[in-house]
Amino acid sequence: MKNYIHQLNKAFENRIRLGIMSILMVNDWVEFSTMKEMLDITDGNLASHIAALEKAEYIEVKKQFVGKKPNTTYAVTKAGKKAFNDHLNALELLLKNRD
Repeated sequence: MKNYIHQLNKAFENRIRLGIMSILMVNDWVEFSTMKEMLDITDGNLASHIAALEKAEYIEVKKQFVGKKPNTTYAVTKAGKKAFNDHLNALELLLKNRD
């Protein structure tokens, strides 16, 4: 397997983080409530995974008010796109080179 497993990014090992990144890779900005609904998870669960991805600088968080209501949206960063694409490429190599 030529060490392809070592090319996988630990930040994306969790299925929730994998889901967050997958959603953000195909959408410009996604609201917290939309993300929560798409992944079918709790507020706290989503918030903790978002925090980990934000700490790694893979996602950008924008907080604003719409009217009088707070609105939080997320987007993938350039570094996040590269890291996620590298992760997917490593997965693909791992699957193609099963010896």
